[in-house]
Amino acid sequence: MKIKIATRQSELALFQANYVMNKIQAQHAEVEVELVPMTSEGDQTEKPLHEIGGKGLFVTKLESALETGEADIAVHSLKDVPAKIDIQYSIAAIFEREDPSDVLLSRNGSSLTDFPSNASIGTSSPRRKAQILRARTDLNIIPVRGNISTRIRKLHEGHFDGLIVAKAALNRLNMELTNAYEFSMQEMLPAASQGFIGVECLKSNEEIMSIMNSINNSSQMALANAEREFVAYLNGSCLSPIAILCKEELYGINISAKVLSQNGQKEIYREIKSSYENLTQDIHSLAEDFISNDAHLIILEQ
Repeated sequence: MKIKIATRQSELALFQANYVMNKIQAQHAEVEVELVPMTSEGDQTEKPLHEIGGKGLFVTKLESALETGEADIAVHSLKDVPAKIDIQYSIAAIFEREDPSDVLLSRNGSSLTDFPSNASIGTSSPRRKAQILRARTDLNIIPVRGNISTRIRKLHEGHFDGLIVAKAALNRLNMELTNAYEFSMQEMLPAASQGFIGVECLKSNEEIMSIMNSINNSSQMALANAEREFVAYLNGSCLSPIAILCKEELYGINISAKVLSQNGQKEIYREIKSSYENLTQDIHSLAEDFISNDAHLIILEQ
């Protein structure tokens, strides 16, 4: 048997695809695995994502390869996958989560409080932008696109004074940067499913679904699904200022969730305790609490 993996062509995407390939072959040595690198519409432009359809553009190209049979599975950074996907697809496998925190890069390793007034911070994420402006209304947010190496190069070229990236990306690429400040979860709560690699396939492909089930981490899947359900419940997207983290702790699951207006002036924050048995119910109750406080409207406010 041969499994073809659709992947984007960036260094990070190829790392993630190879990671999944190794997971498959560790459990199924008889299976041949081939990478099918692709360029998505989102990779072909420097325009801000909100102008061209959002991060879902990175996913659509790979999904089309599943439909045509060009690939059997698609590997994603799960935070880039819309919370609601078409019914014929399944996120069939998830693995141990990498560090979900965000990191602030600068030329001297400054924390957010160290930047002078009117300093510029590079990020195209509305979630990161809103949390930065919540803390520092005097900073300027500069949209930035490109793979992680391109964004770091732009920082060193002086396009902005600071740059926010996912710690998971740095870890996976073995980038040990001395000029990095790691945000606490109180300072910068991550996006839903940040740090997870997700494998997508067609539900109708039973053989592939079975193999994916054999490599899936079911407890991590539960956490990722809960975070994604929260975003879906609020009718949010990858471009909404919504942050949530479900973290397994000694005596259960701690859920931290935050919704902000685009400019950071409004915020709703909740932290609750849950368990795997009650996770779905608790996520729905939490989302209802947010909606009763107009969270679904706040995320649209500029």
